[in-house]
Amino acid sequence: MIHLRPLFIANALLLVFTTNAQTKSPFTYQDMLMLDRISGLAVDPAGTTALFNVRATDMEKNRGVSTLWMKDLMDLKKPEVKVPAGEGGASDVQWAADGSGFYFLSGRGEGGLTQVWKADAKGTNATQVTRLPLDVQTYRVAPDGSGVVVALSVFPDCGDDAITCTLERLKAQQGVKSTGQVYDRIFMRHWDSWKDGTRDHLYYLSLKEQDAKPIALMNGFDGDVPSKPFGGNEDFAIGKDGRTVYFSARIAGKKEPWSTNFDLYSVPVTGGTPTNLTASNPAWDASPVISPDGTRLAYKAMKRPGYEADRFQLKVMDLTTGAVTDVAAAWDRSAASLAWSRDGKSLLVTADDLGKHRLFRIDLKTSTVTPLSTDGHMDAFVETPKAFVFQKSGLSGPAQLYASAPKAKLIDQGATVLTQVNAGLANKAFGAYEQFSFPGWNNETVYGYVLKPSNYTEGRKCPVAFLIHGGPQGSFGDGWSYRWNPQTYAGQGYAVVMIDFHGSTGYGQAFTDAINEHWGDRPLEDLQKGLAFALGKYPFLDGGNVAALGASYGGFMINWIAGVWNEPFKALVSHCGIFDTRAMGYSTEELWFTDWENGGSVFSKPANYETFNPLLHADKWRVPMLVVHGDKDFRVPLTQGIGSFTACQAKGIESKYLRFPDENHWVLKPQNSMQWHREVFGWLEKHIGGGR
Repeated sequence: MIHLRPLFIANALLLVFTTNAQTKSPFTYQDMLMLDRISGLAVDPAGTTALFNVRATDMEKNRGVSTLWMKDLMDLKKPEVKVPAGEGGASDVQWAADGSGFYFLSGRGEGGLTQVWKADAKGTNATQVTRLPLDVQTYRVAPDGSGVVVALSVFPDCGDDAITCTLERLKAQQGVKSTGQVYDRIFMRHWDSWKDGTRDHLYYLSLKEQDAKPIALMNGFDGDVPSKPFGGNEDFAIGKDGRTVYFSARIAGKKEPWSTNFDLYSVPVTGGTPTNLTASNPAWDASPVISPDGTRLAYKAMKRPGYEADRFQLKVMDLTTGAVTDVAAAWDRSAASLAWSRDGKSLLVTADDLGKHRLFRIDLKTSTVTPLSTDGHMDAFVETPKAFVFQKSGLSGPAQLYASAPKAKLIDQGATVLTQVNAGLANKAFGAYEQFSFPGWNNETVYGYVLKPSNYTEGRKCPVAFLIHGGPQGSFGDGWSYRWNPQTYAGQGYAVVMIDFHGSTGYGQAFTDAINEHWGDRPLEDLQKGLAFALGKYPFLDGGNVAALGASYGGFMINWIAGVWNEPFKALVSHCGIFDTRAMGYSTEELWFTDWENGGSVFSKPANYETFNPLLHADKWRVPMLVVHGDKDFRVPLTQGIGSFTACQAKGIESKYLRFPDENHWVLKPQNSMQWHREVFGWLEKHIGGGR
């Protein structure tokens, strides 16, 4: 599909170019925004059929439109087809254990409420399964098909009949003309929403009894399952016999803004008080997964309370004895997605690893860790009776669906491409990329990536977009993004340099921890040395025309280097960046984050918040800056962006403020994203050239 592919030979990365690359038009941000986006993956138990979602962009209506597709895994030559049951909306697809059909969520029914539906194995004859008076947030069907567990938003103090009580309260609120809201907890807003007093709670509904009533599984529990704002049905599981539900949750109370103490609980489907299975661990326990034989529970666990970027280690609990076994305790990677192998002898885990997001098999007896993929970003996977079916993306292109060769040791080597979504990308030119390494802070090895502009001609010097990732515990690696996509910069005529500085994930926990209380020195040293290394190694980089761009922590770093390292740059872009670290400590919602990163609260360690405070160096700002912020960003409140813009304007620095009143920490709406890219690339073109 793409005209180049990275090849690893003897640990060196080579780039392969086709001879007709110059005949292709550059891949642009306009192209990216109109791509169809593959997500979700469900394969029937026999491994014969795969289901997945494709989200198209309706730019005129300023929204995404999702449809459900099916791929015949027994006849790979057959093209994927749109599933009839998907018309009217279908998400969160789950196959029935016997393969007779699949379940999904849809709001197509009476009243527009999102409910659980079921279609046959061909994707036809969709029927409504649940008829609850509240939206189903997510769900799981019991392995034996006896019932379904759903998450509903209810008022937790309502008592036994929380559903009816919630409906009555919501109805009563509609008649109140005053708009004031009273809070007695500071976690009154989260991510992009103000709290309304409801919690997502689990309910069990029998599928064998007609007109069965939902049974509360978390009656009075002060917490959410799934966790907000990004949790899903990976936060709970149902026992093999369908009698017990296991879930990960945090008891909120008034300490919720400082707590990362999620525990695993069990509760019978008949209801009752949940039992805490991991009370001895004051840190995060997550992602319960039941073994194929139903006797064990695998999960992820952190060790350090209050640290959201601690390493997720692997545990297995014997459900009969309660004994817990550590798995691959010496493996210095943090587990992401987690599944059991079909034979129950190993765990299948994805994790960041040296600038990639790879799949690994971990043997439960020996703790041997075996890589199952090479490069790119493993987005989703399913082990079938004969092979792996997976979705994978990378710097070279967006996700597609693949099937591994039978018994392949590396499933992405020699894999068969199953889908032709975005086939037109074969006519687009992408920027060739390469991973490099250099000695960074403390003389430790630091990795980065460099991309050439698409349709690059030899001997040409190219303006440089220096992209700085957020998190800060994140990575700019071999992956695909619809927000910060290096290939869109390459398509506009820019070379791209990205550094995974100390604090990044995928290089060991000590490397990640190195940024704690060191936001402005160790990663800055890596960025300085990394840019210098790249400029010295790659002659196509124009060191006289460099712009730096970043979001979140990357935006903080833009604001920081604006005052302490502005010499190399002709332009800066700060998206949702922190301007005043002390004010951030008083106004953000997840206080566990700011407290950990600064070594204490703003009350107990005020000096720590000033050590790397961009505000204190704003008198040295001089480089033109584009500031971007969303009004609904509660993680980095909008006054942080206004502060950056005010500093620029007060000093007479050329600057612009791009405000999105309807966006949060990210820019998600298609028209807004189009404007974001137009403004950002216009800013770069004005100050460092490029623009193809």
